[in-house]
Amino acid sequence: MSRWDPRVAIAAKRDGRTLDAEEVERFVAGVAVGEVSDAQAAAFLMAALLRGLDDGETLAMTRAMIASGDTVTLPDVGAPTVDKHSTGGVADGVTLLFAPMAAAVGLAVAKLSGRGLGHTGGTLDKLESIPGLRTDLHPDEMARQVAEVGCAVVAQSTRLVPADGALYALRDATATVPSIPLIAASVMSKKLAVRTDLILLDVKCGSGAFMRSERDARALASTCRGLAEGDGRRCGVAVTDMSQPLGVAIGNALDVAEAVDVLAGRTRGRLRDLAVFFVADAIVSLLAEPLDLARGRAEAVLDDGSALERFREMVAAQGGDPRVADDPWSVLPAAPVRRPVAVDAEGALAEVATATLGTIATSLGAGRLRKGDPIDPAVGIVLEIGIGDVVERGDVIGTVHARDEAAATAAADAVRRALTFAQPPVTAPPLVLDHLPAGSLTRG
Repeated sequence: MSRWDPRVAIAAKRDGRTLDAEEVERFVAGVAVGEVSDAQAAAFLMAALLRGLDDGETLAMTRAMIASGDTVTLPDVGAPTVDKHSTGGVADGVTLLFAPMAAAVGLAVAKLSGRGLGHTGGTLDKLESIPGLRTDLHPDEMARQVAEVGCAVVAQSTRLVPADGALYALRDATATVPSIPLIAASVMSKKLAVRTDLILLDVKCGSGAFMRSERDARALASTCRGLAEGDGRRCGVAVTDMSQPLGVAIGNALDVAEAVDVLAGRTRGRLRDLAVFFVADAIVSLLAEPLDLARGRAEAVLDDGSALERFREMVAAQGGDPRVADDPWSVLPAAPVRRPVAVDAEGALAEVATATLGTIATSLGAGRLRKGDPIDPAVGIVLEIGIGDVVERGDVIGTVHARDEAAATAAADAVRRALTFAQPPVTAPPLVLDHLPAGSLTRG
């Protein structure tokens, strides 16, 4: 028998040929076991980006990534189970809120999450800024924690969709992130590897998302939903705005501190609103409650402290310091330099180069420029202004958290250049642009 050669699949996709399922599955399996080098995998990813993958190739890739490792079948945890995923944005800390909030309303959350990709932050990087916290739980540990605490947010280990873990990092390092089939296969392999009763997808759209246009965002939502339905899974999808940062914190420890403030009921805004939206959606889908009552329950667990208590329990169960729930900055790493950002314009904030803000945070050390780069959990940006807000020249609208004065100065200047002001009034965009609840096959 002749030896399998991954270059054959690379060349075929380079030349625009549609690969059959066996070819795709063999290539992905080779990535998982090291038969395919990083250079070969990168070449395949670039060919897939440029030539595209059809529905059959995308489904085959998704199934192969799932088959590259174990799957998690949760035992009876006494509650309906849900997994929620975002396609990535700037200051998107919804998962940090959703998991404990859903647990507090009587659901169970089992989530495989990712690391920072391109200009977007990663939930695992944020959680790992909490001293001692582990995200490398084995499937049996994950299942046990969901049963005991109600939620777990963990990494895809060598046992869980390892092929996706390898390809995910390479996509970041090779500028092959903005491909709808590659994003969909990556997202859904992690979702389908864990057998939950419901999957919720948050597809971001706008200047800070990988999908800049609503058309592309809707296409990605449709592809992801099709993969879920092909596996017989219930899946709700929302297309949400990322034309500006979702929260105020762009970093890792900064995001955790903001999440604690929201969980404690001290902070309101778009981040809280979207977390409430998704928790209410889960309650409607899994507990068959009316939307107004579901939204009230989601709000209540933030205001009465029960969501914060679940967050504390999740952190402790994963080895982290639970004091982060009481006084975040007594636990989290803090940057030595904090530089206020004052605006040199006046008027209403009209436009935000949101991806640029993510890139600025990355340049400070909050994200990765290359595969394997270390993360500095302490640095980042806090931007306390949203589209439509009116400012006067000299107003302080945020803070840069940096390692040294030079980096802080450069970042503060770059933040100012990323903001465009106009004469008021300026209307802020809606937060939710489209919504397909679980079980609805067509909009209507």
